[in-house]
Formats: sequence, structure tokens, C-alpha cells
Amino acid sequence: MEKDYSKRITPDYITSLKPNEIFVFGSNLAGMHGGGAARMARLYFGAVLANGDGPQGQSYAIPTMQGSVETILPYVDKFISYAKVHPKSSVSFQPKSASSFANSALAPLSLPQ
Repeated sequence: MEKDYSKRITPDYITSLKPNEIFVFGSNLAGMHGGGAARMARLYFGAVLANGDGPQGQSYAIPTMQGSVETILPYVDKFISYAKVHPKSSVSFQPKSASSFANSALAPLSLPQ
């Protein structure tokens, strides 16, 4: 039976989160955060310029603009480790992103349901 990951992906752009929610977005390694979900993370959720990976404010950057799914997997594994240490956090994936991979493809790679 295939798992339903649709509840991990926000339906539209969001500009606010509850205190326990984390905004997960695709980033570039340089941490430019200039467009799409990365820009939203910078404007609303504490993403830091020049930081392209990891927790930042109420957001978490996964570098998705530098290569293939294989090059992203170590960053996804790092995110999974982070999520395990923060089990009370709720994760939101923004579907409208400038990254080269749809966050709908990343959601199943991340957290066990």
C-alpha cells in the first residue's frame, strides 16, 4: 500500500507557522534564498543568506540545486537526523519552489510516517 504524503506539502504559499512547525525548503549551497520557497523562508521563517543547508530560524534548508537526487540524499539524511532530535516539530514542504526538484518528490524521502 502506497503512503499518502500529501499532508506534508502545503497547498499554497504560506506566510505564518505555528510555534512547533518547520518550513522545509529547497535551497542552493550558496544560500542565496532569492526565489520561490527559499525566498519565502528568508522573508518569513528566518532563513539566513549565505547558509544553504540546515536549520535556520523556523525553517530548514535542503540544498536541491546542485545536482541529482543522489547528491541530495546526504542532506536529506541530515534533515532526518535533525527531525528525530526534534520529534514534536511538524514539518511543512512548500510545493512552489525554484529548486530543480519538486518538494513533492522530497517529502517521501524525509520522515517516516
